[in-house]
Amino acid sequence: MKCDIADHALAEKGRLRIEWAGRSMPVLNLIRKRFEQEKPLEGVTLGACLHVTTETANLCQVLKAGGAEVVLCASNPLSTQDDVAASLVEHDGISVYAIKGEDTETYYQHLNAVLDAAPNITMDDGADLVSQIHSERKDLISGIIGGTEETTTGVIRLRAMAADGVLAYPIVAVNDAMTKHLFDNRYGTGQSTLDGIIRATNRLVAGSYFVVCGYGWCGRGVAMRANGLGAKVIVTEVDPLRALEAVMDGYQVMPLNQAAAIGDFFCTVTGDIHVIRQEHFLAMKDGAIVANSGHFNVELDLDGLAEVTKKSRPIRDFVVEHTMDNGKNVYVLGEGRLINLAAAEGHPSSVMDMSFANQALCAAYMKDNAADLNKQVYVVPDFIDAEVAQLKLAALGVEIDELTEEQEMYLNSWTMGT
Repeated sequence: MKCDIADHALAEKGRLRIEWAGRSMPVLNLIRKRFEQEKPLEGVTLGACLHVTTETANLCQVLKAGGAEVVLCASNPLSTQDDVAASLVEHDGISVYAIKGEDTETYYQHLNAVLDAAPNITMDDGADLVSQIHSERKDLISGIIGGTEETTTGVIRLRAMAADGVLAYPIVAVNDAMTKHLFDNRYGTGQSTLDGIIRATNRLVAGSYFVVCGYGWCGRGVAMRANGLGAKVIVTEVDPLRALEAVMDGYQVMPLNQAAAIGDFFCTVTGDIHVIRQEHFLAMKDGAIVANSGHFNVELDLDGLAEVTKKSRPIRDFVVEHTMDNGKNVYVLGEGRLINLAAAEGHPSSVMDMSFANQALCAAYMKDNAADLNKQVYVVPDFIDAEVAQLKLAALGVEIDELTEEQEMYLNSWTMGT
């Protein structure tokens, strides 16, 4: 089996952790049973660039149960759980190219190893596979029927490609499913980000000033959890509607150049580049802690920080102290990469249950419908979103009402009036 992982001997530990995560993924388990019978992905080679975690392992098992040949690499150099990678290779026969802490050169070698398998469907978390295909591996395009994308950042990139007329095959924006961004981005990112920051620093959040840069679904979640731990939350935004929402939710809202001098913790969740820049680092108080929970580390201007850093040193796992020219220290967590995966374990499996259920169902949808789709980014079909929500409610033992015939008629009528 072709692979590149850290240690095959970790496989048994990984298997147990994958099983533990699977116990909180009832929707995906129901889909697995269906896929085992129907084989909706029979004959498909599926190239996936995802965070190699216990939850992702459960998704890969479902895809394989559906008939797909799955080849997996990491979507972030620090997000791989090496025991999970080993278990997927040893126990599930899935080719994995992922090592926690891999350098940039290895990261792209692993991307290309997945592409060497000539996938028919791509499954991305940040659109790196798609970008590599369109820039360096155009020879593969004729064999690709479609793809899926998991993240806000990736969808932004893909929509830009579609707008420029360069996107070469259809892609479903799994991120935009209501059962994904309302729960994964808000509740998953909120909890796992604070988990990562606390594991990395062991600092008290209560009573601190916690600056959240960006108030999208991820920012809402981080702000909510920081507030729940007793922090005084400050939100920075460029969108007036989101800024107004943050005010109405009870948070202080101000420009980052003002918040920089106040904050004890900073966390970027915007999907954009250089949100915290050199001037912001210089304005921070001594001892400020800076993290990112957006997809790429470019949210922090680390080159700009390096220019005003006279010395730096790792002071804890996942914590680097930067002593700046002005004599103040700032602490960057997890190399500026996703702190919830660099220093913690990512989203809880019960949240990823819905996100990965969408991934599995959208992969099958893409196989069945690719011939009728244009080269653009599609939202998740409503029937898939509704099915995932219904399955999750059933798994939680929650029942809801149904419309009566009279109510259905009223909602569909324009003559009944009030």
